[in-house]
Amino acid sequence: MMERPVALVTGASRGVGAAVARALAPTHDLLLGGRDRAALDALCAELPGARPWPVELTAVAASDVAGIDRLDLLVHNAGVARIGDVGETPLEEWRRTFEVNLFAVAELTRLLLPVLRAARGQVVLINSTSGQRVNAGWGAYAASKFALRAFADALRLEEHPNGVRVATIYPGRIATDMQRGVREQEGGDYDPARYIVPDSVAKAVLAAATATPDAHITEITIRPSASLPV
Repeated sequence: MMERPVALVTGASRGVGAAVARALAPTHDLLLGGRDRAALDALCAELPGARPWPVELTAVAASDVAGIDRLDLLVHNAGVARIGDVGETPLEEWRRTFEVNLFAVAELTRLLLPVLRAARGQVVLINSTSGQRVNAGWGAYAASKFALRAFADALRLEEHPNGVRVATIYPGRIATDMQRGVREQEGGDYDPARYIVPDSVAKAVLAAATATPDAHITEITIRPSASLPV
């Protein structure tokens, strides 16, 4: 019997990450990253072939990935979103945003490239439509997502000779706890019916991850059906 492919999903304890884990579970063994160990344990109990990977991504080290000897798919989903005008955003907020949204992604990818290359695997990055255009008040977040887009583009070109595929998903606003927090920062109501559901993003990840060898899906943009600024 052939071994099932292995996927690591960051930010998997809730929202989009949990939806991605459920979408991959029928075909993949899973390593699920996140800070909420209880939530990870509950999700792993729900999904046979899943186990928790409770690692602080901003301090990820070689020891954290030492036990990963095979990896077919790496899904970068963890992220933070704090909004505010440039004139009101202190340096530590810029640093925190880039630490989570870019630097942790870059380092975890670097550490896992040997096993990804061996499997001729794939990296999928959950970005944002803020990584395609920026709105006022979103400077730090959008800058981190534009940088994440550049990282993905460079990684795709560099790793193509090694057989590693790289895809970026650009969702608009998603009905998650993070979005609830964003709406609180904006001083507006949270109406999940106006946003993309996490399962829709998970389906896009699945489409990229299961593309046939002749097709390299590089980018997918998803916008809410409702007319909203994104």
